[in-house]
Amino acid sequence: MAQRKIVVLGTGGTLAGTSATPGDNVGYTAAQVGIADLLARIPTLNGVPIESEQVAQVDSKDMTFAIWRDLAARCAHWLAQDDVAGIVITHGTDTIEETAFFLQEVLAPRKPVAMTCAMRPSTAISPDGPQNIVDAVTVASDQGAQGVTVVCAGVVHDARAIAKVHNYRIDPFSSGDAGPVGYVEDGKLRIVREWPSGGGMKVPQQWPRVEIVFSYAGATGDTVKSLVAQGVRGIVIAATGNGSVHHELMPALLDAQARGVRVMRATRTAEGGIIPKPSDQLPHTNLPPVKARIRLMLELA
Repeated sequence: MAQRKIVVLGTGGTLAGTSATPGDNVGYTAAQVGIADLLARIPTLNGVPIESEQVAQVDSKDMTFAIWRDLAARCAHWLAQDDVAGIVITHGTDTIEETAFFLQEVLAPRKPVAMTCAMRPSTAISPDGPQNIVDAVTVASDQGAQGVTVVCAGVVHDARAIAKVHNYRIDPFSSGDAGPVGYVEDGKLRIVREWPSGGGMKVPQQWPRVEIVFSYAGATGDTVKSLVAQGVRGIVIAATGNGSVHHELMPALLDAQARGVRVMRATRTAEGGIIPKPSDQLPHTNLPPVKARIRLMLELA
């Protein structure tokens, strides 16, 4: 039986970035090198059956719903092919946790979709992108793998657990309390917990507007009132601690809820979940605010 291929979908990011000098890992321009060229520079992949496709070329801070829709459609297309073992997606680190979560929610793939990235541009003295791509191919080739993961610095993160926690180091992610799915070590995959599962929501044709509002010292309800006046469909409140909300912000949120706006509390804290109390007046989620926003948009759509 012929070896099944890996499909690599490029979307840009730092991994495809270039800088004027090899020592510049900050002042680079993201999304400059095509995915086919990036793959051609990695001799380790010679002989591996790979097909590549450029879905987008963007700095991930500028990710859009339209790119998400295109990316989900291309993933669904390739995952349905019998000769495809899995998919690798190259992406910028800034919003990779959001894209990964979205794809898991709408695809619920039984095959592996391994997203990867870089913290240094392709022109760096020691770029981290090539090894991350190789590691992602290892994950996407594994017969037992499934679901959407993010592979970076040898660590395999669940799409629902991953968060970017550092702005510079080459291992910028954490899976928090849940811990990573596994590790890629010298070309071999070591699994320490279950693969991502669940999801299967529909990709919206039109995205309902959902915004994130923070609770903080001195907060007021003015932002919430303005959003309601603009016709917002949902509000995620990035609450303090165990889902607590400033006393001047709470009335505006309750009024928004009474007017039919979906209001959901998430916590600002990096780890732990909200423990509900009988006195709670607003529903909560244990997703971080940016992922709670995506879930709420999909539900409202």
